[in-house]
Amino acid sequence: MRALGVLLLVPVLGGAQTHASAGLVRGTVLECDTKTEGELSIRTADNQVLRYQFDHKTYAEREEHLIEASRIVPGEQVEVVSDSVPGSLLRYARTIHVIEPAPPPRQLSQGRLRAYNPKTDTVRTGNLTYSGVIYRLSPEHLMIHSKESGDLTIQLRKDTRYIADGQVVDAGDLKPNTRVFIRAGKDLYNDVEAYQVIWGKILTPQ
Repeated sequence: MRALGVLLLVPVLGGAQTHASAGLVRGTVLECDTKTEGELSIRTADNQVLRYQFDHKTYAEREEHLIEASRIVPGEQVEVVSDSVPGSLLRYARTIHVIEPAPPPRQLSQGRLRAYNPKTDTVRTGNLTYSGVIYRLSPEHLMIHSKESGDLTIQLRKDTRYIADGQVVDAGDLKPNTRVFIRAGKDLYNDVEAYQVIWGKILTPQ
């Protein structure tokens, strides 16, 4: 598995460095250490091989259940949110989400849709990530101080998922002055909306 790290240093068609420094990457798992602290390698859609380090603080999820990162197996499709690690060529995997194949549509017995449950239903995935401290909060939106993006307003959805210390919680558990990590996307009006708001111990890499 160590030999795969060499590929991180070789730009392929000018795209490898972009992937290696990206905070949000999708790909297919090639190898994953089976220890609590180890390394994970993935291959992206454009054939780049990337390697990450993980530990017991990494939030890993499969089929809406929290798992140990070491239980991820080769061949699975994953989405990795990562941070750079000073002095290391590898990025730290903050969250690893196993992407399950979409199930066939189910027939609703009573001919009507049931209400969305953000605690149990599949969470939407976005292509934007933000981190910062909440300084204003309402049921419709939150505002954060972000070192990368400055002050930012993010819309909250009915299906936004809230995760504290690795557990899915209610929206009311989120408070001002909390440091959060947000997975987001943009709506038809180009406004940023949160799909997942994460805070707690899993935000602090070792």
